[in-house]
Amino acid sequence: MKTIGYAAHSADAKLVPYHFERRELRLNDVAIDIRYCGVCHSDLHTVNGDWGPQPYPVVPGHEIVGVVSAVGPEVKGYKEGDRVAVGCMVDSCQECDQCHNHEEQYCRNGMTPTYGAPDRLSGEITQGGYSKHIVVREEFVLRIPDSLDLSRSAPILCAGITTFSPLRTWNVGEGTRVGVIGLGGLGHMAVKLAAAMGAEVTVISRSTKKEAEAKASGARGLLASTDQAAMQAAANTFDLIIDTVPVKHDLNLYVPLLDVDGTLVIVGQIGPMEEPMTMPLVFGRRRVAGSLIGGIAETQEVLDFCAEHQIYPECQMIKMDEINDAFEHLAQGDFAHRIVIDMASLSVD
Repeated sequence: MKTIGYAAHSADAKLVPYHFERRELRLNDVAIDIRYCGVCHSDLHTVNGDWGPQPYPVVPGHEIVGVVSAVGPEVKGYKEGDRVAVGCMVDSCQECDQCHNHEEQYCRNGMTPTYGAPDRLSGEITQGGYSKHIVVREEFVLRIPDSLDLSRSAPILCAGITTFSPLRTWNVGEGTRVGVIGLGGLGHMAVKLAAAMGAEVTVISRSTKKEAEAKASGARGLLASTDQAAMQAAANTFDLIIDTVPVKHDLNLYVPLLDVDGTLVIVGQIGPMEEPMTMPLVFGRRRVAGSLIGGIAETQEVLDFCAEHQIYPECQMIKMDEINDAFEHLAQGDFAHRIVIDMASLSVD
């Protein structure tokens, strides 16, 4: 299948149009015409080589929604015309304990990311959703509920599941006291999802300038991390804190906010952090943990949950040729929305 996308050809290059071929359908493959693709901060990190050398050219994009255009002869769950989605991974071994536990993201043999990784069978490098088409094995295709707006659903495949999974893992429910550090692309989804689960949600931010946005997303208030008196007053008041900050920062500021047996979960920064102080951990039996997206079953669950509660990311729609400007804005700081590419704007010429 011949297609076109936008690719980075080196760590310091802008994304440019790139003609390439998708594989022929295997027996269990689903071919998808991509309608929308979300832009994730990890796309920027990857193409910049922040997480290590990349197999350029790389077509980013792992928040993909579209319509099935063809299926392999052994595909049972999808047919042409179905509304579907693809998230952050497109394969795993399907044989280890983690895969059997529906947590393919922790596959013992390594899950296959949607872009920038060798295909498990052919070895060719996977290419992502900044393109017109994609081919994915059936087990990693998700169904978009009829009641979800396709144009606003793409970021649920990353920002949604990345924050939904720890909320589920730590059993957030009615009355759970949840703090969300940062009200950017991840943070605003964490607030909406936790609030819909019945939690008492507080946004933790450097200043109070986003307080109105926080409350509009479902938070009961905002705690300014630069207000020392307010931070001291908030000590021991959270059961769970979702840390969405995507750069190196100091956890010591936030750990004392946890109650006994509370947990701070890192979902933003991948890399070094400031040196931790262990006293607040030991004296409060507090925990610092990490969480990576979610399995396929849990990703379907968050799509269904968002459909039931009509939860959507705040989205800014762009054309494909605006992607480099979008990357520049993304690099400058966080903002309480996600960027989505309308793939109809990508010419096939």
